[in-house]
Amino acid sequence: MKKLRVLCATTYQFYGRLFALGCVFGANGAAFAAEEQFNDALRAANSGNTALLDQYTASMQQDALGYYPEYWKLNINLGYQPSGQIVDFARRYPQSAMAEKLAADYVEEKVKQADYNNAQPVVPYVTNPDQAESCAVAQVRAKSGDPLVFAEFKDLWLSTESLPDACQSLGRMMLSSPLMSTQDKQQRLWGQLRAGQLGAALATAQAMGLNLSLAQLNQIQNSPLNYLWSAPKNNATDYAYLIFALSRLTQTDLDSGLSAANRAAENVPEPVQKYLYRSVAYIGGTSVLKNNFNRIVLNYFDASYGDLAFSPEEAEIYARQAVRFGAWDSVMRAIGSMSVTQQQEDRWQYWLARAYEQRGDANSKRIAMGIYQRLAKSGDDYHNLLAQQRLGEAYSKRIQYQPTASDFRRLDQDIHFRRAFALKRINASDIYTNREWNWAVRQAYLREDDGLLLAAAQRAADMGWYDRAIYAANRTINKHNDRLSYLTPHQNTVVSYSQNVGLDPAWAYGLMRQESRFVTHARSSVGAGGLMQIMPETAKQVAKKMGETYNPAVLTDMNTNVRYGTYYLSMIQGQLSDNAVLATAGYNAGPNRARRWQASTGTIAADQYVESIPLSETRDYVKNVMTNATHYGSVLGQGIQNIGKWMRAIPARLEQ
Repeated sequence: MKKLRVLCATTYQFYGRLFALGCVFGANGAAFAAEEQFNDALRAANSGNTALLDQYTASMQQDALGYYPEYWKLNINLGYQPSGQIVDFARRYPQSAMAEKLAADYVEEKVKQADYNNAQPVVPYVTNPDQAESCAVAQVRAKSGDPLVFAEFKDLWLSTESLPDACQSLGRMMLSSPLMSTQDKQQRLWGQLRAGQLGAALATAQAMGLNLSLAQLNQIQNSPLNYLWSAPKNNATDYAYLIFALSRLTQTDLDSGLSAANRAAENVPEPVQKYLYRSVAYIGGTSVLKNNFNRIVLNYFDASYGDLAFSPEEAEIYARQAVRFGAWDSVMRAIGSMSVTQQQEDRWQYWLARAYEQRGDANSKRIAMGIYQRLAKSGDDYHNLLAQQRLGEAYSKRIQYQPTASDFRRLDQDIHFRRAFALKRINASDIYTNREWNWAVRQAYLREDDGLLLAAAQRAADMGWYDRAIYAANRTINKHNDRLSYLTPHQNTVVSYSQNVGLDPAWAYGLMRQESRFVTHARSSVGAGGLMQIMPETAKQVAKKMGETYNPAVLTDMNTNVRYGTYYLSMIQGQLSDNAVLATAGYNAGPNRARRWQASTGTIAADQYVESIPLSETRDYVKNVMTNATHYGSVLGQGIQNIGKWMRAIPARLEQ
C-alpha cells in the first residue's frame, strides 16, 4: 500500500493526470477495501443495528469514509442524544460535511422539543445553515439571551411565502418580543390578511390586543364586494377587515379590486390607505400568469410609496412591474425601498444603472456608466455581461488556468475531496456523494484555493462526472478555466444535430448545461428526461413531426435525446419570431406562455422582457441559458462574443 502511494506521488509529474487517476481509482485491492464496507454499514444503519455499526466504526477507523458508521449511529433517535456526543463528533471531525449536518439536524430536533439548553452548545458547529436551520439557530440564540437576533430576521418577519416550521416558530417568538414595534406587528397582520392566512392573522391580532372574529372574516370572504360598500372605518379592527375584504376581492377579480381600491381608501389614515393600494398592486403583480400585465397595477404601487416600509417581496414585485413598463423613476423608487442587501445585488444594481441612464442628464449618465463599469469587471454572469453590452464592450475572455501537479497532489491529500471521490467510486447514493463534494468545494472556496477547485473539476470531468465538475469550476475566484466551467461533452453529436436544424451549437449547449448539467439519466419531478430534459408528450410531438414512431425508451439514449431536443428548440424558435429569448422561455415554460408575456403592442427590450417573466424558475432559466450561450460561443471558438447577440428586442405579440 505505502509503495503504491509513493510511486503515484513521485511519478505523477512524468505521466500527468491520467496516471494519477489510475493510482487513485484503478487500484481495486486493499487501497479501497474498507471503503466498500460503506454500503454494508448503511444497511446496518437502516435496520437500526447499532451493535453492527459499532463493529464497522472500529473496522473503518483509518478509512476516508470511516466516520459514517458513527454518524449513522448518532443519527438514530438524534433528538435524544446528549449534546456532548454531538459536540465530540464535531470536534473529532472538524469542518466536515457530516459533522455540520449532524449538528444542524440536532439543533432543529432540539428546537422542536423546545429544549434550547441542550441545543445551545451545538450551535457553534452549525456553519452553513439553510433557511430552516438558520431559524432554529436564531431561536436558540434568542432563548440564550440574545434578543437582538430578531433584527437579522426582519425581512422574514414580513414574508407571506411558505416558510419552514422553524421559521414560523421564530415568527411567533418575535411576535412576543418587545423589540417588535406596534407598527411592525400591524404590518405583519396586514400582510397575513392580504395573503388570506387567517390562522396566522388571528394569532398576530391577539398579540396586538385586536379582537378579530373568524366568523366575520369568513363572512367577508364569502362576499367581499358587499362588505366594501358599507365597511366601517373607525378603528384598527375595521382597517384590518377592510384590507382583508379588498384583498379577497382582488384575488378573485383583479379588475374589480383595482376599481374598488379608491373607494376603500377614502377616509382612512394614510398608512392604511397606502397599504390598501399596495395590496391590490402586490396581488396584481403576483398574478400575472392569470391576469397578464396591467399598467394600473404599477400606478397603485406608486401610490403606496412613502413612509410605509416595503417588505423584500413587495419591493421586488414593484421593481419588476416598473421594469416591465419602462417606468424608470418607479424603478428607482422600488430599488430605494429595498434592504441594503437587496440593493447591492448585481441585478438591482444593473436596473438602477438602466434607470439612471434613461434620465438623460449628464450626471445621471455618469452614475450609470460607473455602475456598468463596476459590474462589467466584477464577474461574468448575466448582469455582468449585460453591463458589458451597455458599455459597448465585447465579452472579455478570461486568462485560462491549467491545474498543476501541485494542485493535483493537494487534491489527493484533501480529506473532503477524498471522501467525495471514494463515495463516487463505490457508487454510493447521490445524497452522500453530492453532499461531500459540495462541502469540499465550499471549503476550497473559503480558502480561495482555485487551483484545488480546478484540479477537482478536471478529475471529475475525466470521470464523466460533469455536473460536479461544473459546480467546482464555477466557484473559483481569481483563476478560471472556461473549458471546465462550460464543458462540451458529446461535442460531435451536439454540433451536428444543432447545425442540421439551423441552431447555433453554443445555444444548444447553453440550454443543455442548464437543463441537466450533462447528466444523461437526469429526470425531473414532472417527468422530463435526459440531457435536454424532454417531456414525453413533447417527444411524441417531435417524433411525429420527424416521421418517426415514438418509443419512450429512446429518451434515455443520448443521441436521440439531443436530436429531439435540438429539433424542438428549432421548432419553437420558428413559432416565436426566431427570437432566442422567446424560444428559451418557451422551451422551459411552453411557447404559449412565452407568447402571452410579449407586449400586445410595440417592442420591448429583451432584458425588460426577461426580468418581468412572472415565473421565477423561467426567469432565472432564461438568464442562465443566455449567459451560457455567450460563454459557449467563446469555448467553441466562434470569435468575439457579446450577450447582445442573443438579446434581440422582443416584438409585439402576434394574435394567433
